[in-house]
Amino acid sequence: MSAAPQNSPPRPPWLRVRLRATPEFQRVQQLVSEQRLNTVCFSAACPNLGECWSRGTATFMIGGNTCTRACGFCDVLTGRPGALDADEPARVARAVERLGLRFAVVTAVARDDLADGGAAQMAGTVRAIREHCPETGIEVLIPDYKGREQDLRTVLDARPDVLNHNIETVERLQRRVRKAGRYARSLDLLRRAAELAPGIPTKSGIMLGLGEDEAEVDATLRDLRAAGVRLLTIGQYMSPSPDHLPVERWVTPEEFDAWAERARALGFDDAAAGPLVRSSYHADVLAEQAATEKS
Repeated sequence: MSAAPQNSPPRPPWLRVRLRATPEFQRVQQLVSEQRLNTVCFSAACPNLGECWSRGTATFMIGGNTCTRACGFCDVLTGRPGALDADEPARVARAVERLGLRFAVVTAVARDDLADGGAAQMAGTVRAIREHCPETGIEVLIPDYKGREQDLRTVLDARPDVLNHNIETVERLQRRVRKAGRYARSLDLLRRAAELAPGIPTKSGIMLGLGEDEAEVDATLRDLRAAGVRLLTIGQYMSPSPDHLPVERWVTPEEFDAWAERARALGFDDAAAGPLVRSSYHADVLAEQAATEKS
C-alpha cells in the first residue's frame, strides 16, 4: 500500500494493513490475469485487497483501466481510453462462475468519451453474470453518466440487486475532490434510481479526512437519505501518492462507529463505517440487510 504524502499527518496504527498471499488470494489473482480483467482492488489500491481476495471475492472494473476523469483522490489512470472490449462481460461472468461467488460487485471507469458513458457495457455484464450464475447477487457501482436518465434506465433494466453511486465527499469539497462531478447531479441520479426501480436498493459512500466538518457530514447523510438511499459506506480517505490530495485528518474507529449509528438513526437500512471501509466492503452483508428490511 502506498505511503502517505509528506504533508499528511503520520498514519495511525489502526491503518496498518499487511497483505497476506494466501492460496485463495493467489487463485483469484491468477484467474483475473487469465481472463484479462481489471479489478478495482489493484487499480484503485484498495486496502482490503488481501482480506477480500482471501475470502474469494473481488470487485471487477469494466470499461478498461483508463478513466476519462481526474479525481483528486483516485489512483486509477486518467487518459484517453481505448475501444470497449465486446467480450469483457462474458469474461467477467466466467470469472464469477469459476470463483463460485455468491455476490459480485461490478464497477466501471468513467467513460465520458462514449455516448452512453458505458451504460450498455455495464448492463451487458450484469446480464452475462445472470446467465452464467443465476443465483449470484450483483451490485453495480456506476459513474454519474452526466445525469442522463436513459443511461441510468439501461443499467436498471438489467436488474442488478443493488445500485451504488458514490457522493464521495461533502458538497463544499466536491470541486476539489472530483472536478468533473456535481453534488446535486449525484443526488438526483440516486433519487431517480430509487423512483424508477424501487425494488432495487440504492447505495452511496463518503470518505472522511478530506477537510470536512461534522455538520457537513451530517448534512450529506441527510441529503442521501432524502434521495432514497438505503445503504451507506463511510471510510477513511487515504492518499494514494504525493500527487493526490493530502489527508487532512485520520478519523478514529470510535468516530466511525458513531457515524454508523447516526446513519441508522436517520433511516438507512444499514451502514458500514470504519477506517478501512470502501464502497464494496462486505457488499453482500449490506445487500442482505436491505433485503431483510424490505421483507
